[in-house]
Amino acid sequence: MNIKHNKLKIREANISDSDILFKWWNDGEVMAHAGFPNGLNISYQEIEELISNKSDKVVLRHIIVFDNLPIGEMHYRYHDNDIYEIGIKICDSSYQNKHIGRTALSLFIENLFEVKEAKKIILDTNLNNARSRHVYELLGFKLIRINYDSFKDALDNLNSSVDYELSRENFIKLVE
Repeated sequence: MNIKHNKLKIREANISDSDILFKWWNDGEVMAHAGFPNGLNISYQEIEELISNKSDKVVLRHIIVFDNLPIGEMHYRYHDNDIYEIGIKICDSSYQNKHIGRTALSLFIENLFEVKEAKKIILDTNLNNARSRHVYELLGFKLIRINYDSFKDALDNLNSSVDYELSRENFIKLVE
């Protein structure tokens, strides 16, 4: 999946992205919202293996590029019955809160519905991630469930998560 809109580009990750993913995924500030305040502690080789595996049943990673600079990542994973699970991180904090993430999500979701013929898109996020939850709800995602104390982060603190889903009919396109 390769998408372009003005200065924004979403492209499939490739081996040359291993450097930036290594930096982001091992940075506690970038990964704290996902429960990894010390980063993922993942090796360069593990990242290359993840990027190289392009099977339908694995996570297919994408890089968000703005003004020719990689600023974040997105991914999708196919589940049975044309259900896709997605995720996004704007990893360069200087590009957060500028509507780039919501634009990228809108374009990515539209592509999943139109090109991949997704019937439903699902995601989960930390209950306390108010900024992301707000964007998901603007796009038409419906809150399905709150999972209280559902996972421990790397520091052994209990966290709660929320599950969302989006049908084609409820999708609110935020980009024209």
